[in-house]
Amino acid sequence: MIDLVQMGKAAKAASRLLAAATTEHKNMALLTIAERLEAREADILAANHEDVHAARERNIEPHLLDRLSLSNGRLSAIIADVRNVAALPDPVGETYDHAVLENGLRVQRRRIPIGVIGVIYEARPNVTVDVAALCVKSANGVILRGGSEMLGSASVLVEVIREALTSVDLPADAVQLIESKDRELIAQLLKLNGYIDMIIPRGGAALHKFCVENSTIPVITGGVGVCHLFVDATADIDSALPVIHNAKTSRPSVCNSLDTVLIHEKIAAAFIPRLIEYLTPAGVTFKADPAVMAFTHDEHVLPADPQDFDTEWMNLTCGLRVVSGLEAAVAFINEHSLGHSDGILTQDAANARRFVNEVDSSAVFVNTSTRFNDGGQLGLGAEIAVSTQKLHARGPMGLRELTTYKWVVESDGLIRR
Repeated sequence: MIDLVQMGKAAKAASRLLAAATTEHKNMALLTIAERLEAREADILAANHEDVHAARERNIEPHLLDRLSLSNGRLSAIIADVRNVAALPDPVGETYDHAVLENGLRVQRRRIPIGVIGVIYEARPNVTVDVAALCVKSANGVILRGGSEMLGSASVLVEVIREALTSVDLPADAVQLIESKDRELIAQLLKLNGYIDMIIPRGGAALHKFCVENSTIPVITGGVGVCHLFVDATADIDSALPVIHNAKTSRPSVCNSLDTVLIHEKIAAAFIPRLIEYLTPAGVTFKADPAVMAFTHDEHVLPADPQDFDTEWMNLTCGLRVVSGLEAAVAFINEHSLGHSDGILTQDAANARRFVNEVDSSAVFVNTSTRFNDGGQLGLGAEIAVSTQKLHARGPMGLRELTTYKWVVESDGLIRR
């Protein structure tokens, strides 16, 4: 029987030990984790193969099956991210905002770990390792609850991580996994406010809603996106097409993949047929508004239903819509986007500035694929989540976003009068 209270107590105690560890000690742990993951590659892939086989037997949705699946290449990339985190500067202990006040008081802020993080996520083995690595480096304990489809994969990964921590004299309970498919344990986890300091859900909108409505612990929401690219009248079409192709097809099952292309009406007649011709060989199909349908009779283009422009496709479906200009594009994005990743393709610097200023998303892109909204791609080494809220972190959350601060106040015996 799983005792979540005991897990919370153990995580809290482990986090305090981890907070006392030096940067060198934490980096040694991360490099050891990477080495042991490489050594256990066959075991990890075998466990994942069983998870994938069982999921396929249950007819899991294709985008979830893609996220669940590990290969030698994907595992190597995960291990590389662990080493990347080890190479990053350690934010813990960093001081800033130093000041000496008129009365002689010396003040500063010092970065400290948040404490214990609870992460609830779908069937994504990479999240298990990314989260563990970031939490070890930022000196936070973590309790993981992965999707039931990946319990075998997660169990082996966490076993390797805990063994690596023990081998370098750091507490294994800094990284714990709820090894159960019982969904009731999620509800219980959300009530452990005496031990857990922050909850991060990584899954669909339903999971985020459940956590927000049921947690007594602060929740960081994100990881759900309805992502847009607006093709302005001045866009360089030859460079815009590959950007759209990458944003839509490179990994359609992830949250920063493209869902809707907005096309300026001045270039719609010329651009829409080229876009369809460019994307259909990759298997892309389209849901289009009536204005788009007027420019094409391609069999891959179907009329859009009203809800289609509020859909995170997570597959090779792409919405198409004609807009009258920048103002209409911005208004449409701010109405239908979930604040994740949105961009403009333009050669007009003033339009680019307006778009960046007026689109309220966690990351805004100019002539760039939305697929770059990723911690590793933006120089964070790895990410624990992409936050679409505004407190306390937004966009990819790396090491710095897993810290808070304390005020340090010093004097030579000053008293308040």
